[in-house]
Amino acid sequence: MTDLRDIRIVISDFDGVMTDNRVLVWEDGREGVLCSRADGLACSLLRAAGIETVVISTERNPVVSARAQKLGIEAVQDCADKGAAVRAVLAERSLAAADAAFIGNDVNDLAAFSEVGLRIAPSDAHSELRARADIVTHVPGGGGVLREVADLLIGARET
Repeated sequence: MTDLRDIRIVISDFDGVMTDNRVLVWEDGREGVLCSRADGLACSLLRAAGIETVVISTERNPVVSARAQKLGIEAVQDCADKGAAVRAVLAERSLAAADAAFIGNDVNDLAAFSEVGLRIAPSDAHSELRARADIVTHVPGGGGVLREVADLLIGARET
């Protein structure tokens, strides 16, 4: 496991991490999700600490773009191979795997886990992710996972 003080980027899945993994569907087909405002503050705190945040999602959904834009973070969507997406994000920034954390909640995040130095799963993640995670958060997806991670990373730098 990478030293928490060395993390320079947090890459996160969207559904099941920044949301509670449920979707609201209106009769006209529009979708909505529930997100924690604590994660919004977390992105600001991470940015102030010099740690970037990026979202990677298998979905191609305007709600992901809208949330990422509001938080001032990059969103990579319609991603079939999250491992390749993580490698591309790191290469674009000239970062090594040891510089990166990935937060994921389900088996489609396992490829991304293999590309980073710090693997994180929400408390309600699939058992396979929790078993492979270096850190399992106390809160479930949608409950402020990014905020808990921000507190851990920033707290480690202050010691």
